[in-house]
Amino acid sequence: MKLKIIFIVLFCSVIGMAQAQDYKAAIGGRFGFYNGLTLKGFVSSKGALEGLLTTRWHGFSITGLYEHHMPIKEVKGLAWFVGGGAHVGYFDGHYYNDYFYPGKVDDKDYTVVGADLILGAEYKIPEIPLNVGLDWKPAFNFINDDHFWFDGIALSIRYIFKK
Repeated sequence: MKLKIIFIVLFCSVIGMAQAQDYKAAIGGRFGFYNGLTLKGFVSSKGALEGLLTTRWHGFSITGLYEHHMPIKEVKGLAWFVGGGAHVGYFDGHYYNDYFYPGKVDDKDYTVVGADLILGAEYKIPEIPLNVGLDWKPAFNFINDDHFWFDGIALSIRYIFKK
């Protein structure tokens, strides 16, 4: 029990030591199973809002996330983050169902709503206005579908337009 308390105190003190990233806002591309646009803006020294507009299954998804960034002090510009949010999506049922149920014929279109988690790391490249991030964003639909989307791994490359 004492070890757990010491770990929590050390973890919280490390989190509070420095600003996570040295930029305010960035826009770019997201590349993975869901390709699209990403817009991230910091609302505090460690808290960021990220909006995603992605495509898949001949449809699209809009996702809003809150992320808490924590610097990795040994490498300037590197931080890891964790967060969550929600999505709304529209997908062509033929392509969507072929992914989950190969061979099933269903031409119904789907409008889905669900919750998202995100865990990743990003690096602000020194002296040029770019950052690169790698994350895993699993999602669960709870309206019009009940699938768990576990394959949300993506690489994001963003141009920093507000320092």
